[in-house]
Amino acid sequence: MGIGFASWSLFLIHLLIFMCVHGSGVRELTRKHSEEIHAMDDHPVKQDHDIHDQDQGTQREHVHAHPSSHMDDMDPSSKVFFTMKDQMVGETMPIYFRKRDFSTSPRLLPREEADSIPFSLKQLPNILEFFSFSPDSPQAKSMEYTLRQCETEPIKGETKICATSMESLLDFTRGILGSNSHFQVLTTSHLTKSNTLFQNYTFLKMPEEIPAPKMVACHNMPYPYAVFYCHSQAKETKVFKVALGGENGDMVEAVTVCHTDTSRWSHDHASFRVLGIKPGTPNVCHFFPADNLVWVPKPMSI
Repeated sequence: MGIGFASWSLFLIHLLIFMCVHGSGVRELTRKHSEEIHAMDDHPVKQDHDIHDQDQGTQREHVHAHPSSHMDDMDPSSKVFFTMKDQMVGETMPIYFRKRDFSTSPRLLPREEADSIPFSLKQLPNILEFFSFSPDSPQAKSMEYTLRQCETEPIKGETKICATSMESLLDFTRGILGSNSHFQVLTTSHLTKSNTLFQNYTFLKMPEEIPAPKMVACHNMPYPYAVFYCHSQAKETKVFKVALGGENGDMVEAVTVCHTDTSRWSHDHASFRVLGIKPGTPNVCHFFPADNLVWVPKPMSI
């Protein structure tokens, strides 16, 4: 069935089963899943992928001890960037994969319920009261982070939305890829169970490029219910599926996206710090964690 790959109908069923709320109000949902909302670093995100610069909190205790290159002084969670020339069989690099138990993750709300709850930075005090969170709590800081990212103006050539329901996520994807087009979703799959988040991985095969004249990337954001930061850029991007082997035996079938134009990215973008490069570098690629989605057109049947 391909790597982390699902047809439209199968993915829709997956969303309905695992990400929709059944029989419990949103306040009850919050009580059950508040521990899933991690505090985020206090820096604005203006470009794609800075949303990966997350404070992973207690998850860092699982960081593998062996990757010990010149990168040791950096936050392991920033080790998701590379360039296209790195995708070679036998190439080894330290990679951080955030892992989350989908069975305990916040659920997507039905549109009617999501639309009934305020979702704006100016309404944050009321939202915190609604969910019974203290303004000084880690949850409040994470929610403020998410709302700020959702209200940040898109960069030139970018179209974005914060989808708070399954319907809004799919409507946005149709609007980008075409209302009458068939599309599919790609996700990263962890083929082995492991608590290791950061270790050296080796490319086991040549990457498989997915033809994608247009794509929509959706990043799972910290919030009491599921919120996806979805966006698409007019600039050319390339989508790949890659097979990785971890030094502890972990097997990952990962989705990667490469951006061919970084000229408009901030000099402070995390990828430039990690790779030691500057805006305008021919390409910057990154891995997607398993709870992020990449939507692409479905190939025409011959």
